Amino acid sequence: MEPTASPRPNAIGTTPAPSAAHVASRAAAGLLGGYGFTFGVTTLGIVLAVFAGMPYGEARTLLYLVAFLVFIAAFLWAFAARSVYRVWGVLAGCGVLMSGAAWALSRALP
Repeated sequence: MEPTASPRPNAIGTTPAPSAAHVASRAAAGLLGGYGFTFGVTTLGIVLAVFAGMPYGEARTLLYLVAFLVFIAAFLWAFAARSVYRVWGVLAGCGVLMSGAAWALSRALP
């Protein structure tokens, strides 16, 4: 008698291993969504820092340093989150919203 087909266990042995498409979707969310989110944080941060009175060059340097940490955190969160849909929604959605807010605020700069 042949054993029944069961999903491949992961390292813990209790849940099935994720498919290649699932891992690829999380990797794409981490890379593309993380890039968009980081871009939004950086642009909005630079605009807000300039509004606060910081010179543009210093604001840009500061936010570029922060952007490295933000991207790493977003990429790691893409694999740690329970839902890949939530990852895409938060990273891409917030990236678009922050970029739009930065654009709108930059129009008011002198």
